[in-house]
Amino acid sequence: MTVLVVGGSGYLGGEVCRQAVAAGSTVVATYRREPGEAPGARWERLDVRDGAAVDRLVTAVRPRMVVNVAYAYAEWATTATGAAHVAAAAARTGARLVHLSSDAVHGGRPEPYGDDDDPSPVFAYGAAKAAAETAVRALAPDAAVVRCSLIIGPDARSNQVAQSLRALDPESDLRLFRDEIRTPVGVADLAAAVLELAAGDYAGVLNVAGPEPLSRAELGELVARVHGLDPGRLRTTTVAESGMARAAMIVLDTTRAKEMLKTRLRPAAEVL
Repeated sequence: MTVLVVGGSGYLGGEVCRQAVAAGSTVVATYRREPGEAPGARWERLDVRDGAAVDRLVTAVRPRMVVNVAYAYAEWATTATGAAHVAAAAARTGARLVHLSSDAVHGGRPEPYGDDDDPSPVFAYGAAKAAAETAVRALAPDAAVVRCSLIIGPDARSNQVAQSLRALDPESDLRLFRDEIRTPVGVADLAAAVLELAAGDYAGVLNVAGPEPLSRAELGELVARVHGLDPGRLRTTTVAESGMARAAMIVLDTTRAKEMLKTRLRPAAEVL
């Protein structure tokens, strides 16, 4: 069985590749600048902004499953248009598609967000992710669209862990929000859930996140303890103090995922 991982050179993409290879799949992974570190995967350079290139690669590989984790935080063409190109190619070749979205599609509220809640983005990245979801669901209606939260792991390859360590450095001006609440998910858990969905037939949006709402500052405190550092050194702020356009509280309701998936979604302390 061949799995095509679009964006395989990234943090989550690399873990999807490693787990798929370990499970015995033939894995073809794409990169835009440099190949990733997933022994056993075959690497192909791909710019998802080029629809013809996406179509050529999917046609040549003929994968049974396509996992799309490609995005660029500040680039609409990669995050949104690229997702449409991948979805169209997967649908044309009959490949099973799992597309990775984000809780950034939501604008923030006190109540948890269900799987079927419509997007309400408040900044550009969230809008691009919401547009990508719309394109995927229109072009590949049988696809699974996974909305995840902050992706964490036991080392600084995770942006969230790296940022927490920077916020503990007295020489850094980075500060973590005390009032921005999310539901962090372990990279290994998320990758396992994605591959489980790729092997199934679930269609539509599914929230896949950790079981525990945490502020970014609380996550930073956990990281500090795991790395043997003093949590009291952590530099923090609030969304209001930062002046940034951000959603303060986004909690994903994962009831449906817990009922469907065999994969256990662990709390942040256990993941770290």
